[in-house]
Amino acid sequence: MVTNSYNHHPAVSIQGALFKGWDAIIATLQKEIAISTTLVVDCYSGVHDHELQSQFAHLQPSLLISTQELFISAEKVADLTARFITDDVLFGYNSNIELAEYFDQDKLNQAKDHMLSADGLVIVYGSGAHLVADYGVLVYADMPRWEIQLRMRANQVQSLGFDSADLPFATQYKRGLFNDWRVLDKHKQSLYDKVDFWLDTVVPDEPKMIDKSTFFHGMDTAVSGPFRVVPFFDPAPWGGQWMKKKFGLEASKINFGWGFDCVPEENSLLLDVEGEFFEMPATNLVYTRSNQLLGESVEARFGKDFPIRFDFLDTVGGGHLSLQVHPTTQYARDAFGLSYTQDESYYIMHAAQDAHVYLGFKEDVNPACVIDDLEQAAQGKLVFDADKYVNKIPTKKHDHFLIPAGTIHCSGQNTVVLEISSTPNLFTFKLWDWERLGLDGKPRPINVQRGKKVLNWACDTPYTEANLINNVSVIAEGEVG
Repeated sequence: MVTNSYNHHPAVSIQGALFKGWDAIIATLQKEIAISTTLVVDCYSGVHDHELQSQFAHLQPSLLISTQELFISAEKVADLTARFITDDVLFGYNSNIELAEYFDQDKLNQAKDHMLSADGLVIVYGSGAHLVADYGVLVYADMPRWEIQLRMRANQVQSLGFDSADLPFATQYKRGLFNDWRVLDKHKQSLYDKVDFWLDTVVPDEPKMIDKSTFFHGMDTAVSGPFRVVPFFDPAPWGGQWMKKKFGLEASKINFGWGFDCVPEENSLLLDVEGEFFEMPATNLVYTRSNQLLGESVEARFGKDFPIRFDFLDTVGGGHLSLQVHPTTQYARDAFGLSYTQDESYYIMHAAQDAHVYLGFKEDVNPACVIDDLEQAAQGKLVFDADKYVNKIPTKKHDHFLIPAGTIHCSGQNTVVLEISSTPNLFTFKLWDWERLGLDGKPRPINVQRGKKVLNWACDTPYTEANLINNVSVIAEGEVG
């Protein structure tokens, strides 16, 4: 049964100024640049440069400067970012690079000289445009990370400083997560009080623009009461069919394993501006209203990070999740530059009669034997016997399991889990994947070497039963909505 009350496009309703379509946007900017002779269009990753630059050309600038042309060479960018990108297939180290480091100073100085001598309108376009011209009309073309990921899969995204569109999705995503998005977020946080107009180009050729006062009215309205971000759903190698039916998702998809209903780093925030949706990254709310959103004590601990994520894991008609472990706080800090790690919990939304979870080691297992079997399994020399080493716990609807970092675990097939965890994403060490290929037909990366450094062997059957399995009482039941 489809739950018709599930809202795929929750929005914060406000009044304000919204300009829809390129004609209205260009006409609005034309009035603004009648006062100022410089238009600065700063951009996040993933925007379609060809669309934006071709439309801004209608303003007939006497000089158009692209920041990409002012960057250091691709080779120097690779050198600059190498220690953060690393050689690991999945993991890097959180970058502390400033966007200003991407600029070639000689090219930047020449561009500024050309601007001073230009006769007529000057447009500076691209990531870091405000570093080239910190005056004039400032427009920011924003982009949610989920949409960026979709564009990466379609080979439509350029990394900061070089062409990466033809690289594998995992490689593009790693560079975005560990470097580009961190660099661009840091830069954007310096611009919030300076941006005159915000541009939404999530839907190609159907842009929308709001002004500064509308943007901040949206932030104030959202943080003053309950709100939801825009959910998104994705297939998985182990994915199931429950969400597809329950939430009315696209029937042609092979499955939906993931349902992300509150991961502000990746989800969008929708503003309903007098009947028109304006889409932006939900991180804008976190960055501009962190104290009101998080509270003083949480902000003091986590800064401008939303430290909790909510997502659904659907294995109904699918398979087990990978047997996995999350890094300890110390390991996450040392290896990835994270200030916290992924402690999580499973709340069981749905469970078939055969449903179960794997959680914690059995009593008196030999760590050396476990690691040896995992390593041989990773090399294809044997089939890892999870039931021999890991607690296999029958589960039913409403059960709740705590999963501290360092605990071996996974959800079994024919369950729907509401996963509530701390935010860092990607930081899962797969130990065994049940002889399964990814959706791309290739083996998924296994991380026994990292995993064995963080596994908590003291988390055995007695500890699991005493500390990680919560007894719950059903107070009321109803449909998900």
